[in-house]
Formats: sequence, structure tokens, C-alpha cells
Amino acid sequence: MVSDERPASRVATFLLFLLLFAPIASRAQDTLPDTIPLFPLQDVMLFPGVPRPLHIFEPRYREMLLYALAGDRVIGMVMLEPGHEREYYGEPPIYEVGCAGVIVNVEELPDGRYNVVLQGLTKFRVKSEDKSYAYRIAEVEAISETLTDEQQGKLRVLRPRLLELLSTVTPDGQEPTPDEIPDDEVVNGLAQYLPMEPRERLDLLELSSPLERAEALINLLERQGSVGNAV
Repeated sequence: MVSDERPASRVATFLLFLLLFAPIASRAQDTLPDTIPLFPLQDVMLFPGVPRPLHIFEPRYREMLLYALAGDRVIGMVMLEPGHEREYYGEPPIYEVGCAGVIVNVEELPDGRYNVVLQGLTKFRVKSEDKSYAYRIAEVEAISETLTDEQQGKLRVLRPRLLELLSTVTPDGQEPTPDEIPDDEVVNGLAQYLPMEPRERLDLLELSSPLERAEALINLLERQGSVGNAV
């Protein structure tokens, strides 16, 4: 699935969904199951703490959704490796680090497709796969991103710059309810929704903490010359 939304629309969607669905997600699931279904896409589309609307239409992924809904409501999103097109309907190669999300909203459409909201839960690493299903099931291990007090303080110092970046891609350049969104979720929301190359997004996901991700995200945008040109 590829989104054709404008950057402002994507970030506005992130903010709205974050405020609406994050409290639901925190109550619904707080640990990562050992085994989860995988939803591979050509771009990393989920970061911890960030919501993502998805449209699920392929039969195998409809099955995957029903499997998840009958269990822990958790789906792992991973990125397809380059050249995946040749094996797309089989088992194309994937990168081993992804992000799991918990399903917080589902709408079944009359033709059997689904609109879903997935709330980012935690990063994970794929350990092995069960190939006996039409979709992919993997044994995974969670990757923690817990910040120390010192790291939280450093991230707080970077927040004004991050909000400046955010204001450039939201309607009318306004800072939307910044005090209601934790620092790490601002970082992860920008990493998920700002336009960039898939490999750059995966590099951000693979970093060990939101602090490193914030520093890398700022450097990435500044290297592109200006925020306006970047977005």
C-alpha cells in the first residue's frame, strides 16, 4: 500500500490519530507476543507509539487480520528488501527489524476489504518464520527503546527544533497541541510521516533510541538544504 497524501495531511492524520487512539492502545496491549503475523510493505510505515491507518485488501492479508483479531490483535510491520517484486506473491526477503502494532480500530467494508488503525507498540527483530500459512508468521523478540533520565532531558532540549519541523508540514504552520504529545512520540511521528527514502526511514527505525532518532532526523533534513525543500 502506498499513500498519496500530502505531507501536511499525513502529519495532521498522525496527530489526530495519536490523540484519539494512543490511550486505547496502552490499555489493549502492553507486551509483545512471542509469535506475530507479519505485514511486509515496501516502506517502513510504523514506529513505536505512533498510529497508522491501513487499507487491507489482499486475501492473504485479510486472513492475517482475522488471525490477529482472534488473538492478541498484534501485527508486525516489516520492510521488503530491494528486488522483492519478483517474489511479491511468495515469500520475498524482508529486513529483520520491524515495528509491531496493536489493532485499535477496524472497519469492514461491504466487499470484504478492511480499514484498520494500527498503533505502534514496540520494535522487534525477526528470529524465524513459520511458512505453513498463506501469510507470514514470525517468532520475534522485542527491542526496547527505554530512555534514561539523562536521555529524556536531552530529548526535551531538542523538542523546539522538532516542533519547528512539524509546524512546516501542518496546515497554516501552526503547532498542533504540542504539550499533549510526548517527546518520543513527536520524534517517531516525524520519522514515520515525513517524506524520505525507504532506506532512510529504516535507518531511523533501527537506531537504538528516540534521542538518536531525533538527532539523525534533524541532521537528515538539514543536509537536504532546508526544511521547506525537504518536505
